Amino acid sequence: MAYYIALPFLYLVSILPFRILYIISDGLYIVFYYLIGYRKKVVLQNLRHSFPEKSEKEIAVICKKFYHYFCDLILESLKTLTISRRQVKKHVVFSENSIATFKKYYENKQSIVLVMGHMGNWELAGAGFSQLSSFHDLYILYHPLTNKRFDNLVYHMRTRLGNKLYAMNEALRGMLRDRDKITATAFIADQTPSPEGAYWTTFLHQDTPVFRGTEKLATKLNYPVVYASVSRPKRGIYAVELEILTENPKACQENEISEKHTRRLEKDILLQPEIWLWTHKRWKHKR
Repeated sequence: MAYYIALPFLYLVSILPFRILYIISDGLYIVFYYLIGYRKKVVLQNLRHSFPEKSEKEIAVICKKFYHYFCDLILESLKTLTISRRQVKKHVVFSENSIATFKKYYENKQSIVLVMGHMGNWELAGAGFSQLSSFHDLYILYHPLTNKRFDNLVYHMRTRLGNKLYAMNEALRGMLRDRDKITATAFIADQTPSPEGAYWTTFLHQDTPVFRGTEKLATKLNYPVVYASVSRPKRGIYAVELEILTENPKACQENEISEKHTRRLEKDILLQPEIWLWTHKRWKHKR
């Protein structure tokens, strides 16, 4: 029942122009930040622990900027239900270096592993990758939703422009099955894994478990690992810059790749902290 009530509303929002979405987002910010304080305690705790050198005033500034971004993120993500290819190209910009990186591996018939964090808008970024149609087929790892109807909706949203998905627990099987294709498999590697079997490191001044799946699969298939940095130069515009972490995973030491992509994400967060997903309980496990 919730699905059928929500569906027309979601599509109605998705067809609105971006300028209208941002007016709605400004109102949503007031609701989320001032009226209901959505996960504000989690956000403030995460910020204080991640930036112990900052004053309460500085933390409050980042917190407010984050909620402005977070409301934009929600509405921009809904926009991907109906966004056109032309609109995607306006809102997701790839550097010349990023395009050259894709081109190099594609011409060498080399599949790659892309690793990124919950920075900027990963849904729009994914739609942006789909527009590089002359290069790799993009496969995105995702967690299927329990509600089948909403899961189908999200699946449609993420694949309608040409991307493909691997369910998290079927990633290896899918990557092995598609070895004859030239693929880029995208891992969002900053979620919270079970502490058993995770790689533990210090991230933003805190003991943090890191998924080892990115490293394990890249090493098994010996696919180059490329970090995708997503920044937000201005509202509604996301810039993607690729950085090669390793050309030869099999030559890396254990946990080296996990450490590299974690450090690279940390660098991005320090540069633009307000566009990382601070509502997530990233540090709920202890070493």
